Amino acid sequence: MANPVKLTPRRLKELQDEMVWMKTVREKEIADQIKEARSFGDLSENSEYDEAKNEQGKLYSREAEVQAILDNYVLIEEEATDDTVVGLGSTVTVLDVDSGEEEEYRIVGSQEADPLFGHISEESPFGKALIGKEVGDEVRVDAPMGVLTYKVLNISVSR
Repeated sequence: MANPVKLTPRRLKELQDEMVWMKTVREKEIADQIKEARSFGDLSENSEYDEAKNEQGKLYSREAEVQAILDNYVLIEEEATDDTVVGLGSTVTVLDVDSGEEEEYRIVGSQEADPLFGHISEESPFGKALIGKEVGDEVRVDAPMGVLTYKVLNISVSR
């Protein structure tokens, strides 16, 4: 059995809502597109039919992906309560030792990760390296461009 996916209550609700939308609204839309495309005649040269069937395939694939997550998840609370140690839900300010730049990241579960907005997964190499660290600790991360070194400057939690 695969490792359980960690979900916050918010992300679980998003996935459940997406599944309901796919099963009710989107499946009907695609069925209507297929029905309309069939009315155009010869299916062997019918690009509308091909496109609708492709959309149906993508939908079924996404439904299977979401269902697999919903069948195998662990509900977690994303909000950290301890601002002395980096954990899931912590917001961490780090100093890139090489460049001298300060950066801020929020440690989240893999389903919430969005590096463009500073949300990094606790399962990523950087997230794993930060978990359990305290202010003043140095963190070394193996990256494709070499080893990166960061210093933890601040840890905060939402209260």
